[in-house]
Amino acid sequence: MIYAISDLHGCYDLYLKMLEKIKFGDNDTLYILGDIVDRGEDGIKILLDAMKRRNVIVIQGNHDYMAYRILKNLTANDGGSDNISDMMQMWFFDGGNTTHDAFMELDDNDQRKILSYMNTFLIYDEVTVNSNTFFMSHTVPEKARMLEFENLLPLEFIVGEPDYDMQYYDDKYIITGHTPTAFIEPGYSGKIWKKNNHIAIDCGAVFVKKLGCICLDTLEEFYVEG
Repeated sequence: MIYAISDLHGCYDLYLKMLEKIKFGDNDTLYILGDIVDRGEDGIKILLDAMKRRNVIVIQGNHDYMAYRILKNLTANDGGSDNISDMMQMWFFDGGNTTHDAFMELDDNDQRKILSYMNTFLIYDEVTVNSNTFFMSHTVPEKARMLEFENLLPLEFIVGEPDYDMQYYDDKYIITGHTPTAFIEPGYSGKIWKKNNHIAIDCGAVFVKKLGCICLDTLEEFYVEG
């Protein structure tokens, strides 16, 4: 089976509960659609677990993007740039302090492994399961931009703002995280949102202590609570 979750934001216990809930095994595949780190306490623990699993595929989110850039800079041989103080302040304001502190407690070897792993994160992926095609990314830009796919910039899949009220494609589903579903439509707090061939799976785990997961084979939804 192929599964997708998103926006774990350091909720390690919910992550482990979900793996148990779906009975995740060696023959399954799990996509994490970004934002493993920040806000919650245990983003680094999730990274250390995921990097050991060959059947976990991570797509980069905006928090992962920022964390990687700053942590790589801080661990550079020259001690890092003096020009990142403003970036760090913004990162900490958005929950990056938890990731920073946990990362800095690692030894040099584990720090290098984490950064190397984060550098492998995809920007998007597309798979076909049981005749259904799924385009997966942390987010997508507005429809007009998405339909000019060859001109898109990588950052548009990291910080883009989707047109949730529009159907982008007739022949494929889009699966994204990034925006908690409660912000897309009232009443969807802690729930997966499906409409217009768009499946939004950021259930706001770090805020409402509920994580959602979707099985691409069956479109079945799974939930765990903290």
